[in-house]
Amino acid sequence: MDAEVASHRLLVRAGYIRRQAPGVFAWLPLGLRVRRNIERIIREELEAFGAQEVHFPALLPREPYEVTGRWAEYGDGIFRLTDRKGGDYLLAPTHEEVFTLLVKDLYSSYKDLPLSLYQIQDKYRDEARPRAGLLRGREFSMKDSYSFDYTDAGLDVSYQQHRDAYERIFQRLGLEYVIVKADAGAMGGSKSEEFLHPTAVGEDTFVRSAAGYAANVEAFTTEAPAPRSFEALTPAEVLDTPDTPTIAALVAVANTKHPRPDGRAWTAGDTLKNIVLALTALDGSRKLVVVGLPGDREVDLKRAEVAFAPSDVEAATEADFLKHPGLVKGYIGPWSANGAVLGEKSATGIRFLTDPRVSEGTGWITGANVHGAHVFGLVAGRDFSSDGTVEVADVLAGDPAPDGSGPVELARGMEIGHVFQLGRKYAEALGLKVLDENGKLVTVTMGSYGIGVTRILAVIAESNHDEKGLIWPKNIAPFDVHVVATGKDDVVYEVAETLVTDLESAGRDVLFDDRFKVSPGVKFGDAELIGVPVIVIVGRGAADGQVELWDRRTGERTPFAVADVVAAIAALS
Repeated sequence: MDAEVASHRLLVRAGYIRRQAPGVFAWLPLGLRVRRNIERIIREELEAFGAQEVHFPALLPREPYEVTGRWAEYGDGIFRLTDRKGGDYLLAPTHEEVFTLLVKDLYSSYKDLPLSLYQIQDKYRDEARPRAGLLRGREFSMKDSYSFDYTDAGLDVSYQQHRDAYERIFQRLGLEYVIVKADAGAMGGSKSEEFLHPTAVGEDTFVRSAAGYAANVEAFTTEAPAPRSFEALTPAEVLDTPDTPTIAALVAVANTKHPRPDGRAWTAGDTLKNIVLALTALDGSRKLVVVGLPGDREVDLKRAEVAFAPSDVEAATEADFLKHPGLVKGYIGPWSANGAVLGEKSATGIRFLTDPRVSEGTGWITGANVHGAHVFGLVAGRDFSSDGTVEVADVLAGDPAPDGSGPVELARGMEIGHVFQLGRKYAEALGLKVLDENGKLVTVTMGSYGIGVTRILAVIAESNHDEKGLIWPKNIAPFDVHVVATGKDDVVYEVAETLVTDLESAGRDVLFDDRFKVSPGVKFGDAELIGVPVIVIVGRGAADGQVELWDRRTGERTPFAVADVVAAIAALS
């Protein structure tokens, strides 16, 4: 069993799910009960502001995705199949296109808007490395909803309605969350925010400041230093730096052989590191780009993928360097002894982009494009320029928040919800227009809002367990009460059955462990593993009208008269 996180391990052991294939799971009765409770809360909060539920198939034709360009954009990330007649289909990873076409088919006037539709349905993505059970699978259940308005102001209202509903949903589920600015990715659109649950097993890194700024690292923006005057700066100079293909080696040699005139030691932050990246486009074509960033930073591939989307990004290979002899590995720079500049006009023909920190007037130590030599005092704007700036450098703790709210800290989180202002991207592509108040056709503007239902279930399990098993929050537990009958006396089972009937009459959903030949220790272990938060033990005190009420959340076991148990359970928060 490849259960590498607690939620996966416990959900399998306790009989909630069973693995069918990598990233694909069967749902057993306990798992379905919890899943439906989560779905119930989601439905209640969406329908509270007027959203209406629909249901689309998972198997969809290629054509709508071809029109919007996403058939190609998704690359290998989706499951594609061909029917016996040669028609192309996909297992939908998301449903923007068909929601748009449905509204186009049904509505034609501004009087029909605003409109919010949602579904809870399985999605499919061909994850290269499905992991952590339900946290990253190939088949997963998701709530996706879409808003339709004919004005930008209307979209703002619909977006806020969904955002507010998400906060209520996660509060009811007992999930800690942070709302962070996010990149829209393949979804397109403008405003985009993620709801992240802080957790050590999270796949996303986010940043936040003490004053409230929060963003996914992919959406973090670097404030460029103000331009500086370079008129009084000394000319750049090429100096020997043998055996310095790394930043650490360069700094050591620079301090030994070429110390700073002001006495301060050279650091990695004084160097300009030039990284060669290979970009593979959707059509399979490959090209290189050189990115200059401070030497105390590394390229964050997630940020690079956003910056160069929809191309795939990887470090240049040896084969790439062999095709471009002008790139002197370990000594690449934007300037050389003969004045060549890496850029569209350079001999290499390779685009050269720089980090925002490489602003006009900043001086650097960087490669001289010859082995064993670097340029000292190379000044941006005086000695070299770039073809633009790009945000691919890693974000470090202590970096200033772009809103001026102070330094940021880094944390790990798991995405549990995402809200987008899609705008008119899909409506324009698919021709969704309505008549406005003046009888003029206008393009509808859309929002898209997703919640990972099965992922949330796993996140809650990850956050609510101990070494013995799961401990579900009261409002999503598979049952309200777990009654455990222990012992062999008939009176124990008679009292337990009566108690179950009384609890069910009071509206409680009861799991009854009436296995006759199973030891109390095994039953208690199973109860702890399954995780119903309230357990009633009917044992040797049953003949005297006494049972124990076990609060799984606190571990407290309290004796009660049988007649008082129903009221005692009702009083538990």
